[in-house]
Amino acid sequence: MSPRVVIIGGGYGGSAAAKALDDVTDVTLVESKDAFLHNVGALRAAVDADFAPRIFLPYDKLLSRGRIVRDRAVRVEPGEVALASGAILDADYLVLATGSGYPFPAKSDLDDSSATLAKFGTTRAQLAQADRVLLLGAGPVGLEFAGEIKAKWPGKQVVLIDPAPALLSGYSEPFRAEILRQLDELGIELLLGDSLAQEPPTPAGTAKEFTVTTRAGTEVTAQTWFRTHGVTPATGYLAGALADARLAGGQVEVTPTLQVKGQRTVFALGDITDVAEPKRAGAAMRHAEVIAENITSLIGGGTDLTRYEPGPPVLLLPLGPDGGATEMPGGELLGPGTTAQYKGADLMLGRFSETFGLGK
Repeated sequence: MSPRVVIIGGGYGGSAAAKALDDVTDVTLVESKDAFLHNVGALRAAVDADFAPRIFLPYDKLLSRGRIVRDRAVRVEPGEVALASGAILDADYLVLATGSGYPFPAKSDLDDSSATLAKFGTTRAQLAQADRVLLLGAGPVGLEFAGEIKAKWPGKQVVLIDPAPALLSGYSEPFRAEILRQLDELGIELLLGDSLAQEPPTPAGTAKEFTVTTRAGTEVTAQTWFRTHGVTPATGYLAGALADARLAGGQVEVTPTLQVKGQRTVFALGDITDVAEPKRAGAAMRHAEVIAENITSLIGGGTDLTRYEPGPPVLLLPLGPDGGATEMPGGELLGPGTTAQYKGADLMLGRFSETFGLGK
């Protein structure tokens, strides 16, 4: 009998780990959503009605041997997973891959793809009514969303506010300068080193005019706003010995081999880990490769496990389908044309469609 591997969460890392282990173990992937949501394309889905349905990829062709259980883990301990349905799954190995929450539209907390698609439609309709859009957060998500809005509606005004004094600190000066140049060309307004004295009086994503004041005294009038910051690790289901590895911020402490601290057969990947690197889909998928190697090694009696080494800063930052820039390892700068080719044109939808057995 093959060892039982239960993977909690079918996002980028969880799906990659399940696929990598499908041929060598008895894999069960626990996921509450009815389809994989390609979050890399979510911001375009909020502005493009034709693109939105394409970011939902069915799970039914992901695995050839393993199974996918549509349910939610409510209590997970070493060797055992309790589901919301009341079912209990026994596991020889566990992979925690539940990711993180983030404000809509970058991520959705809805499990039903039809409901999420409808929410994108509502957001799009509200955005269409607004002449001026306020985004709270000028990190990669806020910048990418601003670029998508301007690509769809060039005449709209977009304002980003961020308390950081500089844009994209930690990346090279040529990359930052190129992004700033394109933002200026698009007419996107940046208020850096500042924040709102009070939140807008209207709910996020609602088209209704308001005026707010920053702590520096700048008045900003807009017709809708969105929060484009705030990652929340999804680890509330951890119990027993696994709860002991949860840090104050909700992340899970892992060893260099991506085993949960104090555990031999429990691994964690992606946004929920305390690995010091940007929390992105690519990192979660690289975690999955290491975890699949290490579980395969343990099954075979191996003791020399692969250590995960975070890579150098890399950022593909599209500003709409045709704009943006990319920072490669070593600080190499790629311009809008190459950024569009690598990511911006289809936001990697073709690549992930193939992963899920759907072709391009």
